Amino acid sequence: MTSLPVVNQPPHRCGALLDHLSRRMRLRAESVLAPLGLRPRHLLALTVLRDQGGSTQRALASTLEMDGTTIVGLLNDLEADNLAERRRSPEDRRRHVVELTDVGAKKLAKAEFALAGVEDEVLASLNHDEREQLYGLLQQATATTEIGACAGAVDEPVPPSVC
Repeated sequence: MTSLPVVNQPPHRCGALLDHLSRRMRLRAESVLAPLGLRPRHLLALTVLRDQGGSTQRALASTLEMDGTTIVGLLNDLEADNLAERRRSPEDRRRHVVELTDVGAKKLAKAEFALAGVEDEVLASLNHDEREQLYGLLQQATATTEIGACAGAVDEPVPPSVC
């Protein structure tokens, strides 16, 4: 059986390397978040709440691409630890407004500090300029894809700090 020739393919493919780097980053990130009682989805929700100054429950579910049941469970976790607070909207009692608490803001700051250390560890072989270049390239790549890790709802994009 003869193989088909590969036409117009660059000599290097990035997918496997990005997956490997992502896996290393994710495993290390999970290991520093766990002692803080956080999971990656908690971190994303807290970051969105901070960067957007709060959100309706429905908008947060849309931004995080979660269904109603999943977002309720996530918010239950955050409220149980006093990291976020849900309350009825004064304008529309059918809606819930979700806001980051002071405890949540402090926990998020600790998590971001720990994650900066993870990034320093995983990307240790890159100097500052190379890291900035990598960040710019990743921003460019995710901005041009419909299904990006940082894609949010059409009207409420996930802030760059989440990416």
